[in-house]
Amino acid sequence: MRTGARPLILALALLLGCNGSRDQLLADLQSPRPEVRALAVKKLAGQGNPDDLVLFTRAAKDFAAIVRAEAAVALGESQDARVVDLLGELLEDPDEEVQGRAAMALSKVNNEKAKAYLTLQYGRRGRATRQVIVQALKNANVPGAMAEVVAAEARAQWDRNQLALTEGALPERVGAAEELGKSGRPDAVNRLLPLVRDSQVILAAAAVRGLGDAGDKRAVGPIALLLEENFPELRESAIHALMKLQDPVATQRLQLVAVEKSAVSPLAIDAIVSFPRTPQTDAALCAIVLEGAPAEALVAGRSMRARGGCPLDAIGERLARPATAASGLQAVAGLGPTAQPLLGKVTPWLSHADTTLRLLAVEAVAEIGDASAIPAVQKLYEQEVKGLEALRADWVPQALEPKFGVGFDPSTTPPPTAMPGVKDDRPARHADLLGRVKALNAARVLESGREVVQHRVPTELYDDVAPERLVPLATLLKALGALKAPDVLKLLTGYTQDSSSALRVAALVGLAKLGPEGVAVAKAGLVEPERDLQKALAQALAESGEAGQAALIEMLSKMGSEKLLALDALTRAGGVPGAAASEPLQAVVREGGPEAALAAALLGRMQAKDAVPTLVKALDEPNSVARRDVLLALGSIGDALAADAVARDLFHDLPEIRAAAASSLKKLGSAAHADQLEALKGDYFRTVREAAGAAPAPESTASEGAR
Repeated sequence: MRTGARPLILALALLLGCNGSRDQLLADLQSPRPEVRALAVKKLAGQGNPDDLVLFTRAAKDFAAIVRAEAAVALGESQDARVVDLLGELLEDPDEEVQGRAAMALSKVNNEKAKAYLTLQYGRRGRATRQVIVQALKNANVPGAMAEVVAAEARAQWDRNQLALTEGALPERVGAAEELGKSGRPDAVNRLLPLVRDSQVILAAAAVRGLGDAGDKRAVGPIALLLEENFPELRESAIHALMKLQDPVATQRLQLVAVEKSAVSPLAIDAIVSFPRTPQTDAALCAIVLEGAPAEALVAGRSMRARGGCPLDAIGERLARPATAASGLQAVAGLGPTAQPLLGKVTPWLSHADTTLRLLAVEAVAEIGDASAIPAVQKLYEQEVKGLEALRADWVPQALEPKFGVGFDPSTTPPPTAMPGVKDDRPARHADLLGRVKALNAARVLESGREVVQHRVPTELYDDVAPERLVPLATLLKALGALKAPDVLKLLTGYTQDSSSALRVAALVGLAKLGPEGVAVAKAGLVEPERDLQKALAQALAESGEAGQAALIEMLSKMGSEKLLALDALTRAGGVPGAAASEPLQAVVREGGPEAALAAALLGRMQAKDAVPTLVKALDEPNSVARRDVLLALGSIGDALAADAVARDLFHDLPEIRAAAASSLKKLGSAAHADQLEALKGDYFRTVREAAGAAPAPESTASEGAR
């Protein structure tokens, strides 16, 4: 063969080999396996053949997300303007990976239509895609990419809500009124103020809620007038709005609602307590202490303890007359130690013939906590026990069996009922299956270290004493614990196994007030089956100080769903758990669920730096209900290493998450994300703008709104 023919033969062989490879790729596009089709699309795109555009267009409609994602990349590499609409459709794909690939593909086409698609879809997509869209616009050399899409989203939301408010059906107008208020724009306030008197109560209530979110104090006057209305939903919305607006000007009207003893009275008290402290708010709370319903008076009194208490002369005058003694005693119970000078006027009521006044006096001296009242309370206890002795006597002196009989144990499945002449083993198989499931669940609980909650076996066949008849004894047991009477530890421990739930609760709450020794006995009640008992005990332990809070933390690993009660009690108590609480709380965060939100908040309150890796990892869970609390906790801890993880949620589609991320990032002081925070100053939602550092709207006054 001549030497000159060899290159021609080699080129021909190479061409035939390439065609063979291409034929194989075309065949792979028809493969039933998605990964094979996706790889074929990727290799064909690498060949850069313009004729393959139709193949990529077809692949963009594939049922498998992995194939659609590769098709989006291939379409973008073509840089053909004809594929922009198709990429726009892929930007709305149900799969986030496809959305992200389509966004980056549009940035390579880089024309105005492609940028319009990216800008439009930013406000409709989730966090991951929103972040990719901003990066795609940056790749397309769009100046201030994030600021532009944030502003476009805000304009679209404003226009949509305005249109819904004016032309929508009633449900749409209700939603639009609330959303317009959340924008915090002065124009939104101007539109919503006339609606608070709308004939449709549901729309008026929505406008009120929107004005509360707007944060404009011009709305305080018109909203406060609504407290005189008769519609519960409207009044409730008005109180919540006033609580958000934080203007003490409305205190007097809220006080009238608080003392009317209606369903919204507790909300009115919460609003007054939340206001900045002024002489006007203190006077209102002291008036509620005397005039409010017992539960509301107790809340108002407890809030005044930290403020130095109330004037005692008016309370002393009420204690001097039987007709007004009840309100005076409940005022003393609320004010607690700050009402110590009135102890001499309270103790005579311990021997009064009226049971109600006598019990109020017991509660009052217990809250004051003066040991001089112990003998009188002990005497009342002895009298009460003697009065119940005959009623609580056992009919059967022998102890009952400690185990349930067959078919009576509530924790087991009753045996199947046999039908005469019928052979049916299905009930037996069903019972066997349930038994094995319960055994597996018990093994898992045991492996996790949690306590198995056992149903309490009745110790009496029948109890002659009605629960209401035991209320005086329960009140006395709590008082003896609060006063730390002699030998009270042994006394209360005996009642922890009583057949009466009310007496067990009283004994456990009393033990929680006896310091470490009492707490050691009481904490076992946290795994009792009664939820009301768990809640009362958790609250008592949280309020008892360091020992009680440590016991709650210790028991978290042994508790199931009831740990939510323990964490809620710790959160409400307001204290800061010790450093030893960090690891148990981190374990709760790792488990997830609503408990993780409370645990994260406590870790933030502790500023536990060792919890930062756990909290950062918790942000990897896309559907976590605790995301907002985790972000705020990271901001409170202040570790700059968490800045990048926190910054990812600046792109979140929920405004409360964006606000939490922006607030935390400001505390972390990360300069690398300054542009993103600057962009969020143009967000639609007021809370996000202010969290990002935007200056709030000029302050308006309540008097302006009244005019």
